[in-house]
Amino acid sequence: MTTPLHLASQLAVNVLDAQSLLTAFGVVGVGVVLFAETGLLIGFFLPGDSLLFTAGLLCTGTADRAVQLSLTPLLVSAAVGALAGAQCGYLIGRRAGGALVARSRSQRLHDGMKRAEELLERYGYAKAIVLARFIPVVRTVLNPMAGALEVPVRTFTLWQAIGGLVWAVGVTLAGYVLGSSIPNVDHYLLPLIALIVVVSLIPLLSEVLRSRQSARPKARHK
Repeated sequence: MTTPLHLASQLAVNVLDAQSLLTAFGVVGVGVVLFAETGLLIGFFLPGDSLLFTAGLLCTGTADRAVQLSLTPLLVSAAVGALAGAQCGYLIGRRAGGALVARSRSQRLHDGMKRAEELLERYGYAKAIVLARFIPVVRTVLNPMAGALEVPVRTFTLWQAIGGLVWAVGVTLAGYVLGSSIPNVDHYLLPLIALIVVVSLIPLLSEVLRSRQSARPKARHK
């Protein structure tokens, strides 16, 4: 039974704070947030990485928090939200083209669109779709961009599923493993979240370095 106090706490949730979201909505909230972040352009500001990591940490039972989550339902909710959201974003892009992004006044969203276009042009469909999962904002914009650019449905579905599972399950398990192995790890939550974000950018940075190194010999031969 939902009490007025519990309802009030849900309405007062801070959508930018992972712990606030988890306290209010639990495991179901993880799936909903990931769906919104990866499938709806209005969700580009949501804290996907920190939400997954914090949720994994709260499954260990070692964090000094009122919220305790179960790992298996969490992984299922995260995977379903991430995969269904990306597919929804793709379908929106197929029907609406780039109009939705173009109409937005958010500079952050437009910057994400430019990065998404660069990823698709530089790395091709497969790498771009997987890498985008680990880049905030870009993982929101790339899905409708792929639809608008008419990336084949099978190609998009395959690689967004692979990237989505690696991202959603991997970041969640990282929080769970660290929470299980390090005492009082929740005291260092903010630095750890920053570290997760940095680590998630490593695949992109490595690809950028490779492309620059391969471009140098070509420039010399011209």
